[in-house]
Amino acid sequence: MIRIENKTIGTSCLIAYMTLTSCLLAFGQNYTSEVWRPDLGNGKFKNPIIHADYSDPDAIRVGKDYYMVSSSFHHSPGLPILHSRDMINWTIVGHALQRQVPEAVFRSVQHGGGVWAPSIRYHNGEFYIYYPDPDFGIYQIKTKDIRGTWSAPTLVFPGKGLIDPCPFWDEDGRAYLAYAYAGSRAGLKSVLAIATMSADGTRVLDRGIIVYDGHELDPTIEGPKVYKRNGYYFLFAPAGGVSTGWQLVLRSKNIYGPYERKVVMAQNKSAVNGPHQGAWVDTPSGEDWFFHFQDKEALGRVVHLQPMVWKENWPIIGEDSDGNGIGTPVTTYRKPNVGKQVSASVNPRESDEFESPHLGLQWQWQANPDGTWLMPSHEGKLRLYSQQEPQGSKNLMSAPYIMTQKFPAENFSATAKIRLRPNEKELGEKAGLVVVGEDYSQLFIRKDKGQFQLYSGRCSGAYAGHAENVQSVSSLPDDFVYIRVVVKDGNSCQWSYSLDGKSYIPVGGQFEAKPGKWVGAALGLYASREKHSNDSGYAEVDWFRIEK
Repeated sequence: MIRIENKTIGTSCLIAYMTLTSCLLAFGQNYTSEVWRPDLGNGKFKNPIIHADYSDPDAIRVGKDYYMVSSSFHHSPGLPILHSRDMINWTIVGHALQRQVPEAVFRSVQHGGGVWAPSIRYHNGEFYIYYPDPDFGIYQIKTKDIRGTWSAPTLVFPGKGLIDPCPFWDEDGRAYLAYAYAGSRAGLKSVLAIATMSADGTRVLDRGIIVYDGHELDPTIEGPKVYKRNGYYFLFAPAGGVSTGWQLVLRSKNIYGPYERKVVMAQNKSAVNGPHQGAWVDTPSGEDWFFHFQDKEALGRVVHLQPMVWKENWPIIGEDSDGNGIGTPVTTYRKPNVGKQVSASVNPRESDEFESPHLGLQWQWQANPDGTWLMPSHEGKLRLYSQQEPQGSKNLMSAPYIMTQKFPAENFSATAKIRLRPNEKELGEKAGLVVVGEDYSQLFIRKDKGQFQLYSGRCSGAYAGHAENVQSVSSLPDDFVYIRVVVKDGNSCQWSYSLDGKSYIPVGGQFEAKPGKWVGAALGLYASREKHSNDSGYAEVDWFRIEK
């Protein structure tokens, strides 16, 4: 018999287990979270349906399948694609953008840059994603196979400050692109615009026309999504700010307006702040639903699902108990009627045993990765080759080689078994687990003068270049350690370590996790070195587990 970290199985079962695990890890299927399950198992669901930072969600239905994309900012690969059959149970099935462009820019970390709010559409047998980079313009990528290879990005609309694009193909074959402006780059915000676009969607034909000015009633209006129903053009758009706003809908018989205005969902007396920015989808049975996000600071922008109905050619999103036409977000609700229901809870993957030759789809880097950074599985262990620290860096947030994933819930523990195998030369190599954000904290292992040591590190104001405060924790009898962080209430972090994987010793006081630039806090693994070498050492991560 063979024992694998609390599992005892026979050799033939081990082979089947490893094969199955590799397949599941590679394709992201059949994972049930221990820490957040929105499917209540009784025909109802609870919000958020994804308690992680999939910000600015957009979604479509193609047949019986639902697909969602979200902002990914500076992370690579970018544009995560999620799939569901019932809008409640989701899996990660790929990333549409394997590498950020321009490549020369995204070799280094660009906090707050990269992919802002995207849109996804299905047109003439192809999937299209339009995404903005506020420093370069609006890009398009497309594919016939959403789980396959996407085209290289085409710059459809060059220019600074162009954000939140949404394509629209009208019945007469004409194509349009709705978008907004980022004041930080364009010197203008709180307006929506529409440009005409070539039929193939590869370029705009003009510089666009502003069709709605929200300065008086709807400041910071952005994120337009274009739909057509009963002869009306509808612009669904968030307004009022990320954490304080409302969901607005505009309608007109002409795509260029003038547009009528109506608030269709607001926080009201609920606990869901800033309920807006998302997507209208329907079911084959004729129901209407709306995805949106809620800003939860260190947790990022988590995804909610709301019932939606139409009344007098206006949508109402959420529950409208007082009949004023402005819905309130629901906490629990019956599941959408999509026919045969999913029989078990399925969630975006979190834990990783590193048994697959491909890196798990939940992981992203802080910049475009290089092939020298890792081996996804070496005898069932992730191997991270130590990377030289960026020249002049004072803290980890300038390191592109941190492998991150999102916080998965308000309350959870993350544990990694990490072994450091440094080069024989003294290169200052180390490896650790880090809570990533503008303020960050970590535990890491390093070999000093022939002895393995455990250190803690904390940094406040990392993006401003502040130095990390490092303190010695303990000498280690061997080259490995179990590192754990317990997160409570979405941001309160307590570190601990173990030598046997059973008894954990607390380290330091509470650390309050902080979000990054437009993103939530994240969990990261890394290996680095201070000096140049013609051959690096490495860290091995036996497993990474998210548990209650």
